[in-house]
Amino acid sequence: EPTGNLDESMRDEVMEVLEGQWKEHGLTFIMVTHDTALARRAPRLATIRKGRVTVTENAGHIM
Repeated sequence: EPTGNLDESMRDEVMEVLEGQWKEHGLTFIMVTHDTALARRAPRLATIRKGRVTVTENAGHIM
């Protein structure tokens, strides 16, 4: 979890840098997080449940 020990404002700064990189350079990042606010910022979400991966094209629907 790349932002697990950061406060909200620092988490947002880190995510802005990462988002800028994937948008500018077309990069892909794989992150693991339990933070739904952070996950919502991703364009695509993969969830692991009971050892199986489920993929959702749009992460914005999560609570």
